[in-house]
Amino acid sequence: MRKLGLTGIDVSAYCLGTMVFGKMGNPDHDACVRMIHRALGAGINFIDTADVYGYSETEEIVGKALKGRRDEVVLATKFNGPMGEGPNRGGSSRRWVVQAVEGSLKRLRTDYIDLYQIHHPDPHTDIEETLSALTDLVRAGKVRAIGSSNLPASEIVEAQWVSQRRGLHRLRTEQPTYSLLNRGIEREVLPTCRRHGMGVLVWSPLAMGLLTGRYRKNTARPDNARMRWVPRHLTDERKLDAVERLLTLAEEAGHSLTHLAMAFATSHPDVTSAIIGPRTMDQLDDLLAGTTLTLGDDILDTIDAIVPPGTDISPLDVSYTPPSLIRTDLRRRPFHERAAA
Repeated sequence: MRKLGLTGIDVSAYCLGTMVFGKMGNPDHDACVRMIHRALGAGINFIDTADVYGYSETEEIVGKALKGRRDEVVLATKFNGPMGEGPNRGGSSRRWVVQAVEGSLKRLRTDYIDLYQIHHPDPHTDIEETLSALTDLVRAGKVRAIGSSNLPASEIVEAQWVSQRRGLHRLRTEQPTYSLLNRGIEREVLPTCRRHGMGVLVWSPLAMGLLTGRYRKNTARPDNARMRWVPRHLTDERKLDAVERLLTLAEEAGHSLTHLAMAFATSHPDVTSAIIGPRTMDQLDDLLAGTTLTLGDDILDTIDAIVPPGTDISPLDVSYTPPSLIRTDLRRRPFHERAAA
């Protein structure tokens, strides 16, 4: 067990992620419930979900699984993603936050959420607006702690400043992506979280499946849902080259690449918990089999040589991209101004 930042809450080093429970992965609700119970039986007490997973189906599965066992679990969910047609059915406005939490509470069959997280940065909403609404939820007893996901370091700092100056509840956790192939958060995000006493639960420590060894160089590319979802990520030659070197390292050390990847993610002193996302019971059992692995300095030094600290070989297809990198009008003066100059 590890402390979740300065919340005083104890959580397991593995957090059970549920994104693929339901129509997005495993549509068998009973099988998903059995997997949740298996994880709890193995000592995992931390479960992460989101309202947008399966467009509410996943939260319903989690709620069903936790019937009679709610107090055993530190339950985290997220809001912000689009939850229906039309405007104002997503985002981080007060209007949506107070509506979204009621939906999650109902689906999860609980009267409180341990950790309520902003799923993505929302450049259209003042962070004070969101923090004010979340503070009210904490004071009402519907939420125990609040956190964020995918926030750049600068926005984490801004949120902390706003909370301090306005007397609002602080973001207590951050949920970024982190793996052997995507180490960018080591540069600024993790040190920022450390300075502000924030817990960190990292998603995709297996790099969307690349670190399972199922996707290799010079092999046929499977036509599956994952390949259609993140095609650039799974076919990036630089990542595939690194995977081959990491596979060799794992084999020489007598470990599977999956176990090596999970042990790497949980070995960082600023990482509280790594989110696992099994789709089947066999995948869950394999992940649980690697929980006792501890990597020596020699292996970690070799990993640093393959993928240097603070380096993203290339961003994930689903990583957050700031508007300034998407919208040309935010990085180019209007033509008439340039012509006049």
